[in-house]
Amino acid sequence: MAFGASAHVILLSLCVFGAPSHASDVVRPRDAVPSGYVALPYYPAPPGGWTNDWSASYAKARALVEEMTLAEKTNITAGSGIFMGKNYGIPCVGNTGSALRLGFPQLCLQDSALGVASTDNVTAFPAGITTGATWDKSLIYERAVAIGQEFRGKGVNIYLGPTVGPLGRKPLGGRNWEGFGADPVLQAIGGALTVKGVQEQGVIATIKHLVGNEQEMYRMYNPLQSGYSSNLDDRTMHELYIWPFAEGVRAGAASVMSAYNAINGSACSQNSYLLNGLLKDELGFQGFVMSDWLSHMSGVASALAGLDMDMPGDTQVPLLGSSYWMYELTRSVLNGSVPVDRLNDMATRIVAAWYQTGQDKDYPPPNFSSNTHDPYGLLYPAALLSPTGLVNQYVNVQADHYKIARKVAQDAITLLKNDDDLLPLSNSSSFKVFGTDAQVNPDGPNACGNRACNKGTLGMGWGSGVADYPYMDGPIDAIKRRTRNVTYYATDTFPSVSAPSPDDVAIVFISSDSGENSFTVEGNHGDRDASKLAAWHSGDTLVQKAAAKYSNVVVVVHTVGPLILEKWIDLPSVKAVLFAHLPGQEAGESLTNVLFGDVSPSGHLPYSITKAAGDLPDSVANLKGFALGQVQDTYTEGLYIDYRYLNKKSIKPRYAFGHGLSYTNFTFTNASIRRVTQLGSTPPSRPPKGPTPSYPTDIPAASEAYYPDGFNAIWRYLYSWLSKADADAATAAAAKGKPYPYPDGYGTEPKAGPPAGGGQGGNPALWDVAYEVTVTVGNAGDRRAGRAVAQAYVQFPEGIAWDTPVVQLRDFEKTAELRPGEAEAVTVRFTRKDVSVWDTTTQDWVVPSPEGRYRFWVGGASDRLEVACYSDTLTCEEGLESLV
Repeated sequence: MAFGASAHVILLSLCVFGAPSHASDVVRPRDAVPSGYVALPYYPAPPGGWTNDWSASYAKARALVEEMTLAEKTNITAGSGIFMGKNYGIPCVGNTGSALRLGFPQLCLQDSALGVASTDNVTAFPAGITTGATWDKSLIYERAVAIGQEFRGKGVNIYLGPTVGPLGRKPLGGRNWEGFGADPVLQAIGGALTVKGVQEQGVIATIKHLVGNEQEMYRMYNPLQSGYSSNLDDRTMHELYIWPFAEGVRAGAASVMSAYNAINGSACSQNSYLLNGLLKDELGFQGFVMSDWLSHMSGVASALAGLDMDMPGDTQVPLLGSSYWMYELTRSVLNGSVPVDRLNDMATRIVAAWYQTGQDKDYPPPNFSSNTHDPYGLLYPAALLSPTGLVNQYVNVQADHYKIARKVAQDAITLLKNDDDLLPLSNSSSFKVFGTDAQVNPDGPNACGNRACNKGTLGMGWGSGVADYPYMDGPIDAIKRRTRNVTYYATDTFPSVSAPSPDDVAIVFISSDSGENSFTVEGNHGDRDASKLAAWHSGDTLVQKAAAKYSNVVVVVHTVGPLILEKWIDLPSVKAVLFAHLPGQEAGESLTNVLFGDVSPSGHLPYSITKAAGDLPDSVANLKGFALGQVQDTYTEGLYIDYRYLNKKSIKPRYAFGHGLSYTNFTFTNASIRRVTQLGSTPPSRPPKGPTPSYPTDIPAASEAYYPDGFNAIWRYLYSWLSKADADAATAAAAKGKPYPYPDGYGTEPKAGPPAGGGQGGNPALWDVAYEVTVTVGNAGDRRAGRAVAQAYVQFPEGIAWDTPVVQLRDFEKTAELRPGEAEAVTVRFTRKDVSVWDTTTQDWVVPSPEGRYRFWVGGASDRLEVACYSDTLTCEEGLESLV
């Protein structure tokens, strides 16, 4: 059912485009969306501070904000302008204003989700998709701790990660590789553990992009065209796309970034249902919401809709130092169009996040520049004239984080095929290595800005989600360290080679790249619109020709996502295939450790690999093309993406979601199930909201907005002050009481809160553990140690009123390394939310059949589930044929 199909379904708010904050603004109506997808209003913005775990930080924040002037409050809610910074440089990709009089600093916001971007002496960690492929909760957390330590060491206040949106709905989507995999639970666990690990280091984490940013092309609003509208129904929103954000909020995420696109026609940065309704009210988000860069497009409308921070502060075309907030937000409060309590809440949320992460105590200032690697540079490079100063201090924050990076890269490597047990390789073999992906870019690993090329080993995609390599350990270098009997052909065109000997092994490296729509690489506009799901640089042909020459071929794939392998996967000489994903700086030794058997591969696919692109529905398989007006991307497939769709249609993939082989074999035995919580059909009533900070609501005096005496403004730097004449005029306008043309449905009466809310992430009862399943995982091999992943899926009872996917991932646990004959008992858990569906009528989570037979499946992949435990009898069966 689509949003708005009946009166009880409410989503999502009115979109107001391009309106600055004067009371005389004219609102441009949004484009029509397909019938049944409705965007309704949700006002007012719920104030933060009502959960116990944030109450102390909010108390401190209130005391500080109460002392701020109007201009100081508006100053901390927006960026100072693109390329504009503070003190000794323009350090970060985003820099807020400050309230230095009261000790509140300018905050530094910095990419990327895989490491500190645009600076030196940092670690280039494996990408999110690689991290997800480890299926290792402990390792995901360790990576996050290391990332948080590096961001703190560089003086970054706000880490612009983790990425859980895009979810990975479209295999061709350009930024899927920044997230953890094409499943809401895999994304949720990866995102929540990353939030936890980063924020424990005192760095504010930003979970992004909220929501529906599932392709890159046509994502952004501009003066000529609106960003595409992701049209999705209420249930799909809750059970897929908002799910990872709920887990991130529950983990305490102090910041959320809105997406560029629209939801049901309403731009995410000013979508009142998305921000006010879903995020702040239902999910109980206590931190602040920031816009993605240059996605801010209105003054009053976005403030009322729940946006708290405008990044980087400029309008969408940042030429002259114009802003919809900063001085315009000051004007809006003085003229009465933005309520004082909304501004107070915006400022309080930002300051509370600062206190919540302990940044008020001994937090280092930025010590780097995002714009130059030289020690000295322009302090304000966007200005017409700028002083110079020290901008880089070359602080090394790497510690021994290469070990964690290498471990992630190694444990993510996914063995798809290993005929005749060709792997692991023997040092005594003769190796012929083909493909430029095996070597570091000859021009240097950082030769292409923002990694916007595919030259050499592909360690990450391109765009804002990258970091500079301190070095790259290339695969061919690591192979040569293992054996001298290797010949490398640094070409993607199969060369003329001599007749192979019987012990020759050909290792072929191929790749597939993607990234942000800000850059076009080899005809791909962020998304893989030109290359599709084929290997780049004629990689499929390279494999075919190697397979025609050699009897033993190993294919190593560095890729942002799934590929179609059908041209060569069944060739008899293609004995082994490894997906190494995007390994970051440790591409070499992490791979050779697996190739030569130092460790068994233990990665599992974080997405399905189909036999043809058309095996998935058109709405998922294909990108949306150009359209006059707003591009409409309608989620007609609903819940059925990736393995959910394939299972529903009984389509056999080439390799299923969760697939991954080892050099040994594992058994799943001695299964048992325990009921932990007796469930009813609906959760207990939500806890009431606690008190929130209160302030005087009188419009401040115009004098709080005046420029300081003798102040000399820097051109294009954004300030929150107004001239005396402008401030006085705004105050006079408020006195006249001229009504402001608020969006339809706007109101100021506070809402009690939806039944599904009540805490961070939603009603706390949703995380009550309903069932625990314990299973013994044993290494049944006789030669090699290895690690297994126990993947846990739920199958809903038959005959319920809701259509549900055949199975859905709900938990996973990875074992320690098990020697032959060793075993480990692992426990997976299913919460109330895990066995619930989103009911669009009651607007709450419902257990469809509390006494019915839920089947809890455990196994090594989504298509290798061999243990089933039953909720009604509390019994288990083993050795079953997989359900799909």
